[in-house]
Amino acid sequence: MTAVLDRAAPAPTPLRRDRRRWVWGLAAVGLVGWALVASGLFSGPVLNPAGSGQFGRFAAAALRPELDPGFLRVLADSALVTVAYAVLGAGLAVVGGALGALAVARTTWGRRRTGWLVARGVVAVPRGLHEAVWGLLLVNVLGLDPWVGVLAIAIPFAAVTATVFAGILDEVPRAAYTALLAAGAGRTTAALYGLLPLATGRLLSYAFYRLECAVRSAVVLGLIGAGGLGYQLALSFASLRWEQVWTTVYALAALCLLADLGGRTVRHRVAEPRPGAGRDRVLSGAVLAVVALTAWAGWYLALSPATLWSVRAREQLDYVLSAAWPPSTEGPLLREVLGAAVDTVLMSVLAIAFATAGAVALAGVAACPHRAGPARRAVGGVVRAVLLLLRAVPPPVWALVLLFVMLPGILPGALALGVYTLGVLGRLVGEAVEEADRRPRETLLAAGATSAGAWLYGTAPALVGPVLALAAYRWEVAVRDAVLVGLLGAGGIGVVLSAATSSFDWPAVTTVLTAIVALSLCIDLLADRARAALR
Repeated sequence: MTAVLDRAAPAPTPLRRDRRRWVWGLAAVGLVGWALVASGLFSGPVLNPAGSGQFGRFAAAALRPELDPGFLRVLADSALVTVAYAVLGAGLAVVGGALGALAVARTTWGRRRTGWLVARGVVAVPRGLHEAVWGLLLVNVLGLDPWVGVLAIAIPFAAVTATVFAGILDEVPRAAYTALLAAGAGRTTAALYGLLPLATGRLLSYAFYRLECAVRSAVVLGLIGAGGLGYQLALSFASLRWEQVWTTVYALAALCLLADLGGRTVRHRVAEPRPGAGRDRVLSGAVLAVVALTAWAGWYLALSPATLWSVRAREQLDYVLSAAWPPSTEGPLLREVLGAAVDTVLMSVLAIAFATAGAVALAGVAACPHRAGPARRAVGGVVRAVLLLLRAVPPPVWALVLLFVMLPGILPGALALGVYTLGVLGRLVGEAVEEADRRPRETLLAAGATSAGAWLYGTAPALVGPVLALAAYRWEVAVRDAVLVGLLGAGGIGVVLSAATSSFDWPAVTTVLTAIVALSLCIDLLADRARAALR
């Protein structure tokens, strides 16, 4: 979408572009430095030696996970609940995103910029809140109903999907769309018949990516009581049964691996269609499988649509809305929210700095070149498995583990987010390395350069822009994840929200939620400007 808007503006000169990049680079370095100082790393002790024994027992249990048949049956049932939440939540999100994309697309509005800005603002509100926050709010309306887990994924994911789908529609060739408009068709009709067929492949690819993300989100919702593998992980962790914790972690990793492999296969088939092969049976089979899984998930969770408009749900919604308005404007609360928001930003900055450095260090190993030998592929497979394990475990669990050996504060929360983000960013950067032009590196190798030298001078320069752009995108996500970490006590604005919801102080909840949405919007705009500077 931004590419469509940027075409109307004159291209910046190389000198101006370089200056802008230097300004953004210095600002990023200054922000990281501020975050390091505020974390207390240089002003006092950050380690907790008393927790080293418990951390040792936790680490040792990785080699002897719980394999009791009874526990494995419980784990299998929990995995089915997680899959059901993920499939239904992602399915509703894709449907809602497809409908909302036409309302958010710049193409639909044409020159009516005000209407487009209003539509983007409306969509930005639900995606500004983490799925866990939506889960906490929905529990107060629907109680402990399976709809809570489904809708907590579907609502923010639908807003994100609508924004991405709109961007895809804005970027496809517009000749057919323009011809339909000239023939008298409306903008919506022209978009449906002139743009949608050309964008189907990319839309399908992103829909399956949303399904991968929904699996991880369903695990997070389990941590706040929605059931599934996340709930089982929380129970085992609370009772210090480390063998069960590791069995659950390995089950999460296996589930995430299946989702990653399925989504990656679909995206590769979309990106590299076989000419003259007709309908792709793999893609058709994947779509039919997801449809069948969606029907199964609705049956397995025993969802009743009547629950959404029952008398109790309406009464609870009326009560919450009336109690939450007007928001609280008390000075002490506002000062607390402002300080917590700053802590959240600093936590996310440290997390992204750590994850980006780690992803760059591991990128060359995590990538799997086509001509790699058996040893190289084996090492790459081990690194990718470690990255998968890092992103399979939700950030709150990493925070709880780090609090064994670290004192409470910004730093353990930042490292927890950084470890999780490293798992995601490491995979994305590895894929960028695989897709990079290999000719400069091969030329240097043929000229006698070492492998390290060929990597530094032949591959790394071309990856600077994409890696920094990925880091800016993950920063937006890290801010929302920082709220989640705070909900479980690791610091930041999530702690304030948790205290307000626990005491049913609804005016304060409204104030905190408004601050979270405003913070997310500011970070989104800032990250978008940073990505534009890197182009």
